Amino acid sequence: MKKIINQPDQVVDQMLKGFVYANGELVKRVPNTTVIVQKHKEKNKVALVSGGGSGHEPAHAGFVGKGMLTAAVAGEVFTSPSPDQVLEGIKAADNGAGVLLIIKNYTGDVMNFEMAKELAEAEGIVVEQLIVDDDIAVEDSTHTAGKRGVAGTVIVHKILGAAADLGMSLTDMKALGDELVKQVKSIGVALTAATVPEVGKPGFSLADDEMEYGVGIHSEPGYHRTKVKSSSAIAEELVSKLKQAFDFQSGETYGLLVNGLGATPLMEQYIFLHDVEKQLANEDVSVAFKKVGALMTSLDMNGVSLTLVKLEQDWLKLWQHPVDVTDW
Repeated sequence: MKKIINQPDQVVDQMLKGFVYANGELVKRVPNTTVIVQKHKEKNKVALVSGGGSGHEPAHAGFVGKGMLTAAVAGEVFTSPSPDQVLEGIKAADNGAGVLLIIKNYTGDVMNFEMAKELAEAEGIVVEQLIVDDDIAVEDSTHTAGKRGVAGTVIVHKILGAAADLGMSLTDMKALGDELVKQVKSIGVALTAATVPEVGKPGFSLADDEMEYGVGIHSEPGYHRTKVKSSSAIAEELVSKLKQAFDFQSGETYGLLVNGLGATPLMEQYIFLHDVEKQLANEDVSVAFKKVGALMTSLDMNGVSLTLVKLEQDWLKLWQHPVDVTDW
């Protein structure tokens, strides 16, 4: 294992210290916690809190700021933060208009965030929650009951963050989020697995000429292992799965996210996006926005994921709403 770290058990704390040092004009760390919170909060607006295990940077701390998250709570690598840490995030984020939790669908995250919600409500804070389960590759995988929450979570952060910034109520944001989550779907492919610092070896083994469709962001198994394919062939496979999941209809409008999983150069992400464009050109649907970059990573995993969101109502305006965060 080759990593630029010190002690493996100190990576999260030291990462957060470096993150705040680099971005102290926008964010701060709540003392004695793993909570990153907006430095300049606005009163009487719904607060958004997300988080989960570390190793997915820039998610989630990189999306804390005006127009996206109010606070992010980091757990240890690929491990949910504790209920007490999430509670501190809720308390730090609360602006007086309630808090909406955005939770990726992993058993530990759901359990701990829901426990924190109950603790916060006992202290008089109004809290709602959304569970994002956008990964269509497999169901009931490692760490998960049902579909996993992956890069589509970032789209939820962006659209709901805009709604909060524009003054939408907690009740209306919960309703919007429920509809949005239904229309966000993702699927990925990996050429190599992630290596957790405290483990010291990849989460699974792929031969030099192998890749795996449908791998999760914690190195969970996918649905098919095969010889390495071209970018064009990978795009054809992933778009076909998303087409089936959405049942594309003529005239529909989508947003598109190509997400690098940690060790994939932007060059390759753009090549893949070009191939996705060619696949979608064969369908009678339009693409209203495109986003490319490493936004929901898996440490040093080499691979990409593809997310589509079927746009409804005024969602495009919310996507285009300006933000002031470190990693958008």
